[in-house]
Amino acid sequence: MIDILDRIVKQRKYRNWTEYQLAQKSGLPQSTISSWYNKKMLPSLQSLEKICNAFDMTMAQFLAEDDKLAEITPDQKKLLDKWEKLSPRQKQAFLELMDSVTD
Repeated sequence: MIDILDRIVKQRKYRNWTEYQLAQKSGLPQSTISSWYNKKMLPSLQSLEKICNAFDMTMAQFLAEDDKLAEITPDQKKLLDKWEKLSPRQKQAFLELMDSVTD
């Protein structure tokens, strides 16, 4: 069985996010996230869904039993970091460009 709080910490650290950044990206108060650890409480399903959305992963991916996170190359990480800085319109244009060169 996975440790949900530990998984949240691992995902947050994997992205080099502070607890405050996770709160901002998930729309949850930082005090709520901190209280999970201080009181050894589990987040509600609604809160966990917000956390998963912040991590840009499904709840199924988050809850997968396989503790090994997918390894990505430095170039893939660079691409993902740049992706996060794009506006929705830019993301759509990029996807269309990728579709045109990979078909």
